[in-house]
Amino acid sequence: SCSRYFGSGVIIATAFVHLLDPAYSSIGPNTCVGMTGKWASYSWPPAIVLVTLFLAFLIDIASAIWVEHKYGIVDDRNRNQVAELFVSGHNMAMESNMHEHIYDNSVNLTICESSDEFELDNSKEAKVQFAAFLVLECGIIFHSVIIGLNLGACGIEFKTLYPVLVFHQSFVGLGIGARLSAIPFKKNDIVPYMCSLAYGLVTPLSISIGLGVRTTYKGNSYTSNIIQGVMNVISAGILIYTGLVELLARDFILHQECHRDQEKLVFNVVCTMTGAGIMALVVKWA
Repeated sequence: SCSRYFGSGVIIATAFVHLLDPAYSSIGPNTCVGMTGKWASYSWPPAIVLVTLFLAFLIDIASAIWVEHKYGIVDDRNRNQVAELFVSGHNMAMESNMHEHIYDNSVNLTICESSDEFELDNSKEAKVQFAAFLVLECGIIFHSVIIGLNLGACGIEFKTLYPVLVFHQSFVGLGIGARLSAIPFKKNDIVPYMCSLAYGLVTPLSISIGLGVRTTYKGNSYTSNIIQGVMNVISAGILIYTGLVELLARDFILHQECHRDQEKLVFNVVCTMTGAGIMALVVKWA
């Protein structure tokens, strides 16, 4: 539980201090990119974040509607069938003791249908949570690509940058891993392993690419600043939406059960703020 909320804080801090701030340093109004051409006509970082945030919002809505359309209608039908069968069986039992076995069968069917409904709700919840997680992981992966490229192409600063980025990626991995572990996947489902593998491999692959192009790739060039800046603000927009809506709002505000145990609530809030604070401190070195 602690790692889950600690990870939420890490992800939110990553969006603001590890993505949004560097993006302003790359393509902001006071940079070489931001003062040239069409980049100088508008402050693009917040605009790109805004567009990305609404795209994540639309994806979230679309996935929720798809899940409701696929599972919600069936769920309502099952519920109605259970109610009809229960009432029918109850009336027949009241009319004649000779038909008690019909009532028993209806009750057994009700229990069976209720169990199926529970499994249906679990599947529905897993689909919604997984759709939100995919949006979150996409934002993290964009950020990891930039980290890998910069680390592979850097020079003498590698000795300082490497341990800091290992620490950084470990905390981010803890954050998304905790969110992934909270999704109720079916037993022996390979999807969570594939998601973990995707995150685990993207940074080493990007480092390999960075090593391959280190003689031609210049981290401070005009083109690289544009690429890094745009990818950072896209990632920031995704993580800001998922961090505030999918993580904080759903875990603390919309989840009414957590309000009953106030001690646990305070502990979870402290874990979240601790994760955000530590990740914000890491920006001093990375």
